[in-house]
Amino acid sequence: MKCEITRRYAFEAAHSLPKVASDHKCHRVHGHSYKVVITLEGTVGSEQGWLMDFGDVDDIVLPLIETLDHRYLNDIVGLENPTCELLSVWLWNKIHVHIPMLYAVSVAETEEMTCIYRGN
Repeated sequence: MKCEITRRYAFEAAHSLPKVASDHKCHRVHGHSYKVVITLEGTVGSEQGWLMDFGDVDDIVLPLIETLDHRYLNDIVGLENPTCELLSVWLWNKIHVHIPMLYAVSVAETEEMTCIYRGN
């Protein structure tokens, strides 16, 4: 049986976008209440009856969320220009190494603005 599972996370962080025009509002330091959704896709194991233990997902993802939470994202290596898109890719690269069945990483800056990244 093939299925998808999702796990949701949240963190608060500040950032600025240094590559936009200096008079653009996102060039200034500002913050978001980010929402992250991790989606895995694969075949349910017949012995366990699940795709992956959510606790095992947390063991990989929560340290990354803690790295981002209440930080200035621009100071994190690889996030010097922390757009929602680049943050999605950054998370994907860190998670996919440990969870090959990763299907999508969704990062929302607000209720209205979300990026979904599904790998290369």
